[in-house]
Amino acid sequence: MKVFLAGHKGLVGSAILKKLKQEGYQNIIVKDRRELDLLDTNRVMDFFKTEKFDWVFLAAAKVGGIYANDTYPVDFLLDNLKIQNNIIEAAFKTEVKKLLFLGSSCIYPKNAPQPIKEEYLLTSPLEPTNEPYAIAKIAGIKLCNAMNKQYGTNYISVMPCNLYGINDNYHPENAHAVPMLIRRFHETKEKGLDEVIIWGTGTPRREFMFNEDLADAILFLMKNKDAKDIGEFINIGTGTDVTIMELANIIKEVTGFKGEIKNDLTKPDGTMQKLMDVSKINALGWTAKTGLKEGIEKTYQDFLSNPDTRL
Repeated sequence: MKVFLAGHKGLVGSAILKKLKQEGYQNIIVKDRRELDLLDTNRVMDFFKTEKFDWVFLAAAKVGGIYANDTYPVDFLLDNLKIQNNIIEAAFKTEVKKLLFLGSSCIYPKNAPQPIKEEYLLTSPLEPTNEPYAIAKIAGIKLCNAMNKQYGTNYISVMPCNLYGINDNYHPENAHAVPMLIRRFHETKEKGLDEVIIWGTGTPRREFMFNEDLADAILFLMKNKDAKDIGEFINIGTGTDVTIMELANIIKEVTGFKGEIKNDLTKPDGTMQKLMDVSKINALGWTAKTGLKEGIEKTYQDFLSNPDTRL
């Protein structure tokens, strides 16, 4: 079994790589950007023709926060389309047996009913701040399904909920909720200060999944299920959510911060709930294993062990 993992350094890709090695896969090919530019159609095609892979995991993408998405919409749309089109087409032309395309829950409408079912895709407008990224991901889902329909390929698309975990991004401006709060509580404690401020009321509800659980789900699907078992795509999540204030209190406990949590009510709450319906993957035989506090404890230990991640 020869496997290509695109995006092996990211939060998801690094977890997939670790899981593959744990499961005994040895012939895993990874390339960083200097070795293989995934935006270069000809280089990607030549690479696939030379290597002749059995499986492909497409976890590579151009990602960023709200500011980056809003400032560089062309980059987020065009680069992601190029990356996924190049890999999916090369996989098809070199007869890759199975491919997994990784999407994002931002593909769903801004005001989707809760919990979010797979069939809610394209039923109403997207969130404007990350629309270019979402459109690229939707195009990836549609291309995989078109390949399956027209050519009988076995390409699976998965949509995870909000993720956190080992090898996370703790950038002070671009990090997502869990790593941002871990850094904020840790640094406030280290400075001897007595309060951490969170945006808004703390009442919005969010679903958070440990990245190694996602990798476990991905391997489960690749080993045991085919595109025909999954349909157009499948949600992967925990099926439970917490308020932002509940999340902050868990992180406060894990980091050992003893001060107060205060709300900045001048800042927006955002969408009040974002919870994935995971009944489909549960029915196939997979459920998330890592509780939120346990996952945050593992993530915080990784944060402490890798100061370079805080740059």
